[in-house]
Amino acid sequence: MTGSVIFDPLLDWPLVWAALVVAALFVAVAVWRGLSGWWLRALAAMVLLVALFNPSLQQEDRAPLSDIVILVVDESASQRIADRPDQVAAAVARVEAEVAALGNTELRVVPLGDGEGDQGTLLMTALAEAMAEEPRARLAGAILLTDGQLHDIERAPDLPAPLHLLLTGRESDWDRRLMVTNAPAFAILGEPVTLTLRIEDQGAVPAGAGGRAELRIAVDGGEPASFMVPIGEDLELPVTLPHGGMNVIQFTLPVATGELTDRNNSAVVQINGVRDRLRVLLVSGEPHPGERTWRNLLKSDSSVDLVHFTILRPPEKQDGVPVNELSLIAFPTRELFIDKIDEFDLIIFDRYKRRGILPALYLDNVRQYVEDGGAVLVAAGPDFAQASSLFRSPLGEIIPAAPTSIVIEEGYRPEITELGQRHPVTEGLEAFSPQTADGAEWGRWFRLIDLEATSGDTVMSGMEVLPLLVLDRVCEGRIALLGSYHAWLWSRGFEGGGPQLELLRRLAHWMMKEPELEEEALGVVAEGRTMTITRRTLGEEVGEVELTGPDGAVVMVPLDEVSPGRFEATVEGPEIGLYRLREGDQEAVIALGPAAPKEFEQTIASAELLTPAVEATRGGAARIEDGVPDLRRVRVGRPAAGRGWLGITPREAYLTADVTVVPLVSAWLFLLLGSLLIVGAWLREGRR
Repeated sequence: MTGSVIFDPLLDWPLVWAALVVAALFVAVAVWRGLSGWWLRALAAMVLLVALFNPSLQQEDRAPLSDIVILVVDESASQRIADRPDQVAAAVARVEAEVAALGNTELRVVPLGDGEGDQGTLLMTALAEAMAEEPRARLAGAILLTDGQLHDIERAPDLPAPLHLLLTGRESDWDRRLMVTNAPAFAILGEPVTLTLRIEDQGAVPAGAGGRAELRIAVDGGEPASFMVPIGEDLELPVTLPHGGMNVIQFTLPVATGELTDRNNSAVVQINGVRDRLRVLLVSGEPHPGERTWRNLLKSDSSVDLVHFTILRPPEKQDGVPVNELSLIAFPTRELFIDKIDEFDLIIFDRYKRRGILPALYLDNVRQYVEDGGAVLVAAGPDFAQASSLFRSPLGEIIPAAPTSIVIEEGYRPEITELGQRHPVTEGLEAFSPQTADGAEWGRWFRLIDLEATSGDTVMSGMEVLPLLVLDRVCEGRIALLGSYHAWLWSRGFEGGGPQLELLRRLAHWMMKEPELEEEALGVVAEGRTMTITRRTLGEEVGEVELTGPDGAVVMVPLDEVSPGRFEATVEGPEIGLYRLREGDQEAVIALGPAAPKEFEQTIASAELLTPAVEATRGGAARIEDGVPDLRRVRVGRPAAGRGWLGITPREAYLTADVTVVPLVSAWLFLLLGSLLIVGAWLREGRR
């Protein structure tokens, strides 16, 4: 119970002040006229004015409130390295004990984990939100338990009490990190691009640890190559992408002795490889309706440079027309098949047969071109079954099917084989063709070269399960054999047509090694922290995917078959960083957010960023490795930190339960006293 004297005027304050002015004027007139009782008049006016002011005694029934101390505990990823979790647990227990010993003080513990995305440690945001939930008048102090590496110092709130810092980590900590300072998102195949890397050492680097470090570089999870590179310098690395599509380049530093963490020793760069121009050589053995189908397909893509030759006048043709009168272009065989063959991404032989135009040496050079990584597509016509067939040339050594010399000429509908249902060139091809009138999936073809598959994968068949489309890998290259040239019937819409455009597009892209059409592949895409793992295979089953997280933890992920040859699984990544996947001999890597998040850009504990905010409130900073300081009470305005102790300022806040106001003097007493003074003034002035 507390009391205080207040004025509770009987009139509004403007009227009270007006009465005061009027009373002063009356007293002044009495003095000017020389009335002997002017002072009694003044006393009477004062009594009446005091009565108007109504002095009263205000009594409050107060309930004292406890002081509040906020402890923000940084539990972000950088606080989970080395022995920092143990330091945090010990410090929290000690602060709880110290606050409990103070009495009439409550502790609010605010844990701070990793935020959404790569925002880093939002320490000041957490402190401001915690303060907003507590009465400001009860806040006696705030303590930040952290490594000092925060990313929102500009959001520091205005504190009415001391701010203190308990710093994790150790003075002897040191760390090495790898940074990619410049990396393009796209690059043209065959042209080098420059990546800029930098290796930095932080903290108390031991003698002999600097100088040079081993840098390992792996592409698409393959075998890494090692290089010794300098530390503390920008490294410009020229890179030529090996294939189109997404290329994942992983840079890794081996863990050095005594290094704080290896979470920032890796970086992943994802560069989308695009072809500047695709160079395709199309050689048509003779004019036929299907020739236009190939030409339209290849010319419809603006990124394709097509070189097309049609043999119109073979050497054996004798029609008596002088050569100098013909408007024909000579076939530049040597230039195309000797000098510039390596410049082509794909060579298509469309109903071509041996006619003495390409010597055996040139065709043998084509075979070598495939073995060295090139691609050849043979679209067979009736000539493929004859003695002039390409199969009976040096190219026959790599063609995956042999002709039986039989040409079947009757209607049939191409079928996708069981293996073809799993092959990316033909899987789901039915969805790209409308149903025909009789319910069939697509229209018929009317010519098929009888083939016997000798190698490769038969993905499409004709009548009686005869091979129609056979795909094979030869050393570093690829070859495909299409046992009919009647795909042009689909393009003309015969009997409803068929997916000739999609089939030929996929076939061309598979031969040019586009990653999305690989038969055996392990892929992963991410949206936020959700990873979708896809495993494509020609086999019937696949094993579990070994998923290695940024912290080294390994999880086995089972896959479910979603379509023939395609298995998928969805996984939620517990934290951002680099994830490695392995299934059999297939590997993949993906980064959720950056490979080294903001949390690991600076891992050495430091009070530098928080020092201005701490000093502004006369607080203090202490390292936990030196012992957690004691807590004691200090008066407002005094230093709140000293050797081995931190201070909080008692707020003495209270809750008013009841308020009573009682006049100090009765109104009748004021009236009586004022009347006596007025009568006295009248008697004084001789009116007795």
